[in-house]
Amino acid sequence: MKVKGFSHVTIRVSDLNRSLQFYQDCLEMKVVHKGRRDAYLEWGTAWICLVESDILKRTENQAGVDHVAFYIEEENFEDAVNKLIARKVTVARMPVKRGQGMTFNFLDPDGTQLELHTGTLKSRMEVWV
Repeated sequence: MKVKGFSHVTIRVSDLNRSLQFYQDCLEMKVVHKGRRDAYLEWGTAWICLVESDILKRTENQAGVDHVAFYIEEENFEDAVNKLIARKVTVARMPVKRGQGMTFNFLDPDGTQLELHTGTLKSRMEVWV
């Protein structure tokens, strides 16, 4: 199997319009398609799909996706964090150095944890021994 790389993430949301407002306004993602119960957004080379559905009540330590991380270059990191904080996103973890990169974790309107990260897999593995 010759997989070329990561394709996308699909995130279940309880209210498509509310989530679209968050992903467009707070994260400045570009809407490529909006359907009745789904939307596709682009952010650099990353893209996500939001799907409106009935969400089961989340419980602590629930199996599934822990968080979705997006790569951002170091020189853009501080500005992005400041913009998100100014827009009053729910912060899950303030900026901290992890591996050789900076990371900032925050929540979308349904509590999905998102992350901005400046490191690469290569830089992570250099210190993850």
